[in-house]
Amino acid sequence: MKKITILGSTGSIGVQSLQVCKNMGYHIVALSANSSIDQFEAQVREFCPQYAVLADEAAYNRFTRRIADLPIKVLYGVEGLCKIAALPQNDIVLNAIVGIAGLKPTLSALEAGHDLALANKESLVAGGKLVTELAEKRHARILPVDSEHSAIFQCLSGFEGHCKPQKIILTASGGPFFGKKRDELQNVELSDALNHPNWSMGAKITIDSATLMNKGLEVIEAVWLFGVSPKNIEIVVQRESIVHSAVEFADHSVIAQLGLPDMKIPIQYALTYPKRFPCEVPRLSLKDIAKLTFYEPDMETFECLAACIEAITRGGLYPAVVNGANEQAVKLFLAGKIPFLKIGELVRRALNEIDCPMEHYHLDDVFRADRLARDFVLQNAD
Repeated sequence: MKKITILGSTGSIGVQSLQVCKNMGYHIVALSANSSIDQFEAQVREFCPQYAVLADEAAYNRFTRRIADLPIKVLYGVEGLCKIAALPQNDIVLNAIVGIAGLKPTLSALEAGHDLALANKESLVAGGKLVTELAEKRHARILPVDSEHSAIFQCLSGFEGHCKPQKIILTASGGPFFGKKRDELQNVELSDALNHPNWSMGAKITIDSATLMNKGLEVIEAVWLFGVSPKNIEIVVQRESIVHSAVEFADHSVIAQLGLPDMKIPIQYALTYPKRFPCEVPRLSLKDIAKLTFYEPDMETFECLAACIEAITRGGLYPAVVNGANEQAVKLFLAGKIPFLKIGELVRRALNEIDCPMEHYHLDDVFRADRLARDFVLQNAD
């Protein structure tokens, strides 16, 4: 029986991960949430972990009183997250925290030598060099949970070490505004941006999908996960979200991974790797799908995507800058303080106006670049 710790258990990925663990009969060692104490209490009472962590201190205080009848150790904050990520009894840690808050727990899990099922994009985007070097040093595996990176990982299975991909074909749904031009996005409402055509996700990642920032972050992730140059990653809009990504080899053979848009498949594969087991998702019927469509992304309209590609091409801490700028800009958009198109404008300006060329950086440098980007967005949001 595998022992699993899930960071961010009340989010979309976390909830589905718990269902996968329940179906597989895995033991939950520890869970964490930000501040959703009603949902978190229900999870803790059902799965009876040894540890529970609340990122928010006020939520921690309320939660502790509510579960006083349970024999569970409750912690809070980044220190609590890092502690449960490094617990010696963990067989694997699934990091589904949203944002750069997931970086320190990622490093803690890897430092302890644990395999890491990674759904926290920002760990690799902001600290890719630190994360991958530590994983190699500790002989820990990073198992991607994103549907696209899981697809690439699956396509490369069996070719490790002797057949490097010539090109990665990273697919995108195109989000709710596919085909729209800038003048058509001037008056986008929050409800429109949160209306994803294929996936059910949390608010932040859904907005990132609408701006195509999500795909830009995934390009950066792919560079670190698979050791490819940004110029060898091709982005293709696949509207049906059936082809989750593909890999082209030297002989121009292309291997793709297909499936219905359900995150339980990549979650389960990360947790059960290298084995496969039945999964409670419907089977894909190509006859029912009937057709698959592919398009080129519009990088002029969706400038977050172009900014991310430029950031990883420049290297250094520029990916941390665009990530931090985007996180802050999305917060402002969700709060109704800036219009939709302003997100991309602020991300692009932060990239162009903040100087962060460092190739050899430490964790403190990553968080400094993140703070600079967030401050820049706040100062230029008007």
